[in-house]
Amino acid sequence: MLNHILIRLVRAFLTLMLVMTFAFLVLRLSGDPAIILLGPDAPQDAINAFRERWGLNDPLWKQYLAYIAQVLTLDFGVSMRDQVPALELVISRIPATLAITVPALILKIAIGIPAGVYAALHRQSIADRGVITLSIFGFTVPSFVLGLILVLIFAVSLGWLPSGGQDSWKHAILPIATLSVGGIGIMARFSRSAMIEVLGQPYIRTAMAKGLSWRDVVWKHALPNAAVPIVTLLGFMVGSLIAGAAVVESIFSWPGVGRLIVTSVANRDLAVVQSLLLVIACSMIVANFLVDLGYGLLDPRLRARRAAH
Repeated sequence: MLNHILIRLVRAFLTLMLVMTFAFLVLRLSGDPAIILLGPDAPQDAINAFRERWGLNDPLWKQYLAYIAQVLTLDFGVSMRDQVPALELVISRIPATLAITVPALILKIAIGIPAGVYAALHRQSIADRGVITLSIFGFTVPSFVLGLILVLIFAVSLGWLPSGGQDSWKHAILPIATLSVGGIGIMARFSRSAMIEVLGQPYIRTAMAKGLSWRDVVWKHALPNAAVPIVTLLGFMVGSLIAGAAVVESIFSWPGVGRLIVTSVANRDLAVVQSLLLVIACSMIVANFLVDLGYGLLDPRLRARRAAH
């Protein structure tokens, strides 16, 4: 078990190093922050002073080593645009993002999994075909298209809901709905496939041959085994809570992390983008670790195998 934990920690460290290196190189090779933030018409003296202040005149390898040294001392830099600590700016936006992504995740689980399981238990029925059709619609329609459609219907045509902002709970309804629909479709389709695969296994036929009721077969044998692949998908959804709202927050002018990603990348605000990617990577790593723990709870064989090692 200790070896397994050590391996996961080493993988997490390597993942963070790769993310840091990738973000550093892509940002510095994709444009000059001095030109983007000051404008192409800015005096050359001002551009040179800006580059000197932020260390952009140093060789790339020297900038990289300085960046790694800063991160190792928990110094994530200062925003070039807002002149505040980058990590502080990122953390200040997380509550707004969680305010729409967490309810969206709950809806994905509460609607997607029961719909998929019900469809699997009633294959070839009207309900099954309906779930398949709606799930295909959910995960094939891009979120920006769905968001615009919802705005046109409920904000422009009917006037029931605001089209953007964060002034009241009503402003969160359309972003949550936009984030939920695609995930519900994916979760329903995935749950249906996992359940159908489990129902075709020999141990299900053995349980039925022993005289167990269909209800017991489903709840005690089928669902726990179908939950293993579903937990994998759920872990990915949990890990992408912070990063998954970039498009939706931009559409609805929601002041969260997703919108901060878009504006920071456009402005080449190096420290903010690098901090954002680190926070997102950490959330994915934590989610994967929780999924790993979930596997052990759902599959005792895996837990015993890890204990043996």
